[in-house]
Amino acid sequence: MVPKTQNYKLSFRLLLFYAGCLGIFIGLISVGYYTLLRFGLQLVWHTLPNLIQTNLDQDFPNFAWILTTLGGFLVGITVHYLGASSGMAGVVEEIHVKGHIDSQHIPGTTIASLLSLIFGSSVGPEAPLVDINGGISSLLALRLRLNVEQVRILTFCGMGAALGAFFGSPLGSALFALEVPHRFGLEYYEAFVPVVISAIMGFIVFRVITGLTIGGQLEFPDYGKLYSQDILYAILLGVIGAGVAVFFLFIFRKTAQLTNSIHIHPILLTTLGGLVIGIAGFFVPLSLFYGEEQIQIIIDHGAQMGVWLLLMTAIVKVCTVSLSLNMGFKGGFIFPVFFIGADLGMMISLIFPAIHPTVAMICLMAALTVALLKNPVSIILILSVISDTDLIPLVSVAAITSLLLTIPIGMISTQQARSK
Repeated sequence: MVPKTQNYKLSFRLLLFYAGCLGIFIGLISVGYYTLLRFGLQLVWHTLPNLIQTNLDQDFPNFAWILTTLGGFLVGITVHYLGASSGMAGVVEEIHVKGHIDSQHIPGTTIASLLSLIFGSSVGPEAPLVDINGGISSLLALRLRLNVEQVRILTFCGMGAALGAFFGSPLGSALFALEVPHRFGLEYYEAFVPVVISAIMGFIVFRVITGLTIGGQLEFPDYGKLYSQDILYAILLGVIGAGVAVFFLFIFRKTAQLTNSIHIHPILLTTLGGLVIGIAGFFVPLSLFYGEEQIQIIIDHGAQMGVWLLLMTAIVKVCTVSLSLNMGFKGGFIFPVFFIGADLGMMISLIFPAIHPTVAMICLMAALTVALLKNPVSIILILSVISDTDLIPLVSVAAITSLLLTIPIGMISTQQARSK
């Protein structure tokens, strides 16, 4: 049993100390999660197919649908018997209502999210990281018998540390954790300094142990100097991003209605989802997985793909993300949405050669994500780090344009103003 919170309040210095220690601990957990993810991807998509091909002494083509279907079955089994969280919307609701994230589904969420990512579904790692590490942080804070306010702060610290580890942007990740509960900007301002400290520690631990580079995970083409007309292009890209967000939400909600009307056992539903995702991957291979490595493929080879293939890839990706999330796979949608933005940005650059592909891709990645999540500051900072570019002025214009055009809509229905 988790003890109920009491009115015990840490001094600010001690709170910062706990935030730093928590960041180190969450950084280590994130290293373990990342290691399991990379090992699983290598085993399922490289070692196993090569072994089968060698034993059969013939090609083993088109196996993706077999693996995605198996993945759907395993995810369904895991969620059915261990349980799992309800995703980012549930996390946001718990933060507002309870001040902490329930930890009872951590084992199921961890296993189900790893299986979802490893077996090729179109979900990202950020939502499970927020859920798992926020839940662990909540549990530790509750054990300390802190008051609700400081339990909530340490919960944010766990979220920020995990995101800082994976995104490689401590400040952007801290702001993401604090922006995502709200639709109109950061409101839990008292948590800012502790969450930044926790995010920095998680970032340092993760990057030192894994040896991953700091920033520049995606290698975009050099774009030279920016000119005044680029501001107009950024506004245009913000408008397009808002329109794509409306289309994305339309498909997502229609998919939710469709899956809710299919009255079959949840295990069969995720298995069916895996089959459909695998079939889509057979025709459009870039629609598989959460998108980080696929974004680089778009950057390097998108111009050779051409306008129509890029458009088809984006549409299929929207559908596979919607199917993955609505048919029981556990994960988030930020990296898949980044992929959709990069794909369509490259397409727009081909249609309008005056818009540099780097400008088009990054601005549209920001505009689409901000329209769905309502977190402009954090997304601008995160994209500037992972792209290793100096496009903050243009990305800000695109993101804010998209935000202003999509105020009534959003992906996370539980976002709200803080109540206390």
